[in-house]
Amino acid sequence: QVQLVESGGGLVQAGDSLRLSCAASGLSFSSYAMGWFRQAPGKERQFVAVVNYSGGAPVYADSVKGRFTISRDNAKNTVFLQMDSLKPEDTARYYCAACRTRNICLNEYAVNYWGQGTQVTVSS
Repeated sequence: QVQLVESGGGLVQAGDSLRLSCAASGLSFSSYAMGWFRQAPGKERQFVAVVNYSGGAPVYADSVKGRFTISRDNAKNTVFLQMDSLKPEDTARYYCAACRTRNICLNEYAVNYWGQGTQVTVSS
């Protein structure tokens, strides 16, 4: 059974940093591209970032480019999202996604596996 478990969310102030983690089990981790999505209250889930199997070729949403960094540790079956210079508009529930290919992780309707999410709240 595939499990993706996110952690690291919390309540921070604008300008602060957070590092999200997603621990994966039940799948061949290095065979999946890994991504992050987020969903704010009353809004659709949106793509945030994706990284390929080896940790290269990251792609970011324009809204987070230059502030967020996605990385992975295949030895620990974990993907990370380093979030710097956080803004109130980054407030959302953040979801980890596992995808057969990197392009699949650009489309929430094609994602193969989802985590349960972790809440990030940024106060002004």
